[in-house]
Amino acid sequence: MGVLLKRYFFRPFSQTFLVLIAAGAACSFLLTSSGCSRQEKANAAPNAQAQAPSVTVSPAGKLAVPIEIEAIGNAQPYRSVQVKSMVDGQIVRVLLEQGDDVKAGQLLFQLDKRPFEAALHQAEGRLAQDEATASYNQAEAERDRALAQAGVIAPQLLQQQEAIARSSAAAVQADKAAVEQARVNLGYTDIKAPIDARAGAILVNLGNLVKANDTSALTTLNQIRPIYVLFSIPESQLAAVRARGVGKVPVYAFPQNDPRPSEGMLTFIDNGVDPATGTIKLMATFANRDRRLWPGQFSRVQVRLGTDANAVVVPAAAVQTGTQGKYVYVVQSDGTAQMRPVQTSRTYRQLAVIEKGVQPGEPVIVEGQIKVAPNGKVQVARTVPLQPGPEATSPGAEAGGGPGDSQ
Repeated sequence: MGVLLKRYFFRPFSQTFLVLIAAGAACSFLLTSSGCSRQEKANAAPNAQAQAPSVTVSPAGKLAVPIEIEAIGNAQPYRSVQVKSMVDGQIVRVLLEQGDDVKAGQLLFQLDKRPFEAALHQAEGRLAQDEATASYNQAEAERDRALAQAGVIAPQLLQQQEAIARSSAAAVQADKAAVEQARVNLGYTDIKAPIDARAGAILVNLGNLVKANDTSALTTLNQIRPIYVLFSIPESQLAAVRARGVGKVPVYAFPQNDPRPSEGMLTFIDNGVDPATGTIKLMATFANRDRRLWPGQFSRVQVRLGTDANAVVVPAAAVQTGTQGKYVYVVQSDGTAQMRPVQTSRTYRQLAVIEKGVQPGEPVIVEGQIKVAPNGKVQVARTVPLQPGPEATSPGAEAGGGPGDSQ
């Protein structure tokens, strides 16, 4: 140690001076670096605050929300009839146009009547002939009965004549049936509409021969006022529907590209659940006065089961979907965004009904979620009030009325 001190204090003056200068420069550098570090940390806080994403929030709230079941329905005619001929013949008149509205009993097609009129006349002539024969045989039986009582003829002859009389009477009965059948066949040459309906395409035209009960129909009649809408719901919702009962559950149908609902009533619940799909078929009846529902047309169906007076709702835009399911961002009092898993049951007028995960009054982010990190700081740029979106037409406003109207 003594040797080292001796070497340090007794080195040349120029070398000692250089060492002191280097030491001073090092101290100055360390002091400057420390000051810069403190300045950077002081500036970092405002910069971090400035980089927090701006978001728009809306408070969760309570609202009276209808309890509805959504489904896809298919309209079906109230009644459908394939018009066919009951007898063989040739079409001589077509008395409707394709797409006509027809009334029950209206004449649609007419077959050539002449063969059937001739058959009727022939049956009537045979009836008259057999009636005369039966009258004669009955008179003969009466005479033989008197003679048998007087003992002039044998009883066997009386029995024979009475059998002939009864046979003639039976022939008259058969002839009357043949006459009636001929009249019925003649009436079948006038093909009439059995129901009030709308006619489809005419498939067999004037001059064609038709056969009785042929596989091809002359036309198809569909009754569309009223009309059915068939749809299916999950079996889990069947109990709620059955609790209300058939005839007491309003159903609204929204045809494609038509925001106005048609109002009907649930009129049928199928007698079994489809085990392959876990759904059950239901049917509603609609008056359909304005004919907005058309057979075969698909529509969105709402089954109204009641109203939840205290449903917790948030704007539908606040609900996001991730790998773990649905969630919302809730802004905490310290300005951080908490990612909150939620359970939603349905959407009503652009509001999501929250079953679990959010309490009324909590602010949820409705815009700017893409820049938000879980538990990261956010800046609330604006707060929008919670309000339902516009509704095109209130249910029941349709001019179609109830389901009881006829075509």
